[in-house]
Amino acid sequence: MSRVDGTVLFAWDDGALVKAKVTQCALSRVCGACGGSLARPVAFVGTAEEVGRNAFHAPPLHEACAADVRRLLDPSWETVLTGGFEFVRPAKHDEDKRPTFEPNSLL
Repeated sequence: MSRVDGTVLFAWDDGALVKAKVTQCALSRVCGACGGSLARPVAFVGTAEEVGRNAFHAPPLHEACAADVRRLLDPSWETVLTGGFEFVRPAKHDEDKRPTFEPNSLL
C-alpha cells in the first residue's frame, strides 16, 4: 500500500499502480483506493485519452474515492461513472502490457 500525502491508496505504491493489486481490484470487485466492496455507480479516473477510448488503467473506485485519487495523484484526470465494467488483460502482441478496465454502461 502507498502513502501519498499521508493517505493510504490500496492499488498504488508511491503513485504508481501495483499490477497485483489492480488485478485483485478487478477480480474481487473492490475499490482501488480504500479496498472496500464496490456498489453502483463505479468510478474510473484517467486521462482525456483514456476517457476517449473508454479504457482505463487505474482500477475501479467509489465515487468519493475517485475524487480523493484525483486530488492526490493528478487533478487533471477525468472521472467516468458506470454501472459495470470489463477487465481486459493484454494479449501477447499488445505493446502496452497493462490490463485495462472498460466501462460498459456509462452513467
